[in-house]
Amino acid sequence: MPEFENLLYETLDEGRLCRITLNRPEKMNALSGALYQELNEALHDAEGDLEVRVVILRGAGRTFSAGYDIGGLHTGTMQKATRSYPSRDEQGRPLAGSRTALQQITDVQMYFWNMAKATIAQVHGYAIAGGCELAMMADLVVAADDAQLGHPGCRGLGTPRNGCIWPLMIPMRHAKELIFTGDSITGKRAEELNMINKAVPVEELEDYTLTLARRLAIQDADSLAIHKHMLNRFHEHMGIYPSVRAANDYDVMYAYTGFGYKWHDAVENANREGGGGLKEALAWRDTPYQDYRMAKAT
Repeated sequence: MPEFENLLYETLDEGRLCRITLNRPEKMNALSGALYQELNEALHDAEGDLEVRVVILRGAGRTFSAGYDIGGLHTGTMQKATRSYPSRDEQGRPLAGSRTALQQITDVQMYFWNMAKATIAQVHGYAIAGGCELAMMADLVVAADDAQLGHPGCRGLGTPRNGCIWPLMIPMRHAKELIFTGDSITGKRAEELNMINKAVPVEELEDYTLTLARRLAIQDADSLAIHKHMLNRFHEHMGIYPSVRAANDYDVMYAYTGFGYKWHDAVENANREGGGGLKEALAWRDTPYQDYRMAKAT
């Protein structure tokens, strides 16, 4: 069984199910470079296991994931890809380098989208910003009815690098509202918008997810892969790959907007000696919206 520092990897039901748990509960499972590197390895391990039919992705502790780890980005080989903002140097901000680094994370997300296993995201607590991006790449999403899904990173950091694939899944006007505001919605509302498959009371979430996974796993892995790839091709012919690539580029460009500069300055000011750190920067961002009274991540 693979062992990881930032993940738990286990197989259930005689190997038919693989369950990967984001395991940084003290950081609300914030997505650091090291975690994303391990997730990439874990997904490849699961795909290469001929016994595994379904992969469940969940979070340890009180939340699925509160997003990218702004406070701990310099760990692992993908640290640049999770930067909240391109760093400045004598020549300004390295646009091409920022795009390449962000693309590393996008490639892991798209691998999760297209891996030859059926996948389920089991969401509780927060699935926001990068956490929402990741959950939306699963084939099926089951959430607690009081879970919060959204992308507050749209307020100053950038645009979702995969658009959370919302334009392909929910009505465009709702997608625009979520992106323009950075607001979150409950699991119950997400089900109503067809963003997720099912919202259930949090105490029923694990049992419901396992029951669903076991129902999928009645078929062999290769049979499920055929179904999955056939359905994915429909989305891909509608343009998911060029659309996600474009969203990644817009994420980079957002950093050069007026509000993007303001966010960067807020982070710099908060991190100066005597400043309040990340909480101060997040308060600057979210106080006008009167929400997200939490977060070590975005």
